[in-house]
Amino acid sequence: QVQVVQSGGGLVQPGGSLRLSCSASGIVGFSSSHADWYRQAPGTQREWVATRASGSYTTYADSVKGRFRVTRDNTMNTVYLQMTSLKPEDTAVYYCKIRTSTRSEYWGQGTQVTVSS
Repeated sequence: QVQVVQSGGGLVQPGGSLRLSCSASGIVGFSSSHADWYRQAPGTQREWVATRASGSYTTYADSVKGRFRVTRDNTMNTVYLQMTSLKPEDTAVYYCKIRTSTRSEYWGQGTQVTVSS
């Protein structure tokens, strides 16, 4: 049974940093999977934030480029979203999605990030 569990998040002041984790279990060949991060603010549609391919190729939405960084530890079946220089407009529920080499997709449960003074 596949499980994708997120952790991290919380309340941070503007300019602060947070790291989100996305850990998968039950996925065979995790290192061959791609990982996406999305976020959804209240009253808005879910928006794409970043993608880390199975190798090191990573792409970011313009709104987070230069402030967010996606890394992965395949030995731990975990992907991280390091967020720095956070702004109030980054406030949202953040979701990770794992896309396997067999074209299955698995979502994390979401984690709240609130940027406020």
